[in-house]
Amino acid sequence: MNIAVRYYSRSGNTKEVAQAIAKAVGVDAISVEKADAQINEPVDVLFIGGALYAYGLDKNMKEYLKTLKKDNVKKAVVFSTSWLSKHSVELIKKGLSDNGITVETEYFYVKNEPSEAQKRDAAVFAKKFV
Repeated sequence: MNIAVRYYSRSGNTKEVAQAIAKAVGVDAISVEKADAQINEPVDVLFIGGALYAYGLDKNMKEYLKTLKKDNVKKAVVFSTSWLSKHSVELIKKGLSDNGITVETEYFYVKNEPSEAQKRDAAVFAKKFV
């Protein structure tokens, strides 16, 4: 099974969750800002996460979502961290759905900084999809 983990994080909170997910499924977590973040080969599951910035997604995440193609992403699973709300989950899901990508209804969310227990929960969550 081909699996990818992509994220965008300003504070490092989403990165911590991304790394916990990636470790659990045996891949590297890659920031959407990096050149090697592009999905050029088909993946069965894409774990993708970001946060809410000024009530919207960061421009890096918005632009990255536009690059994703349904032919290369069989299914996406969303995760997020935020100080305010879970609204980023819906924004990421919409960006994926707009590209015709199937998105799992279940998602993983952490309010504020993730604790060690929440990182373990993220790993358990990820394993359900692989």
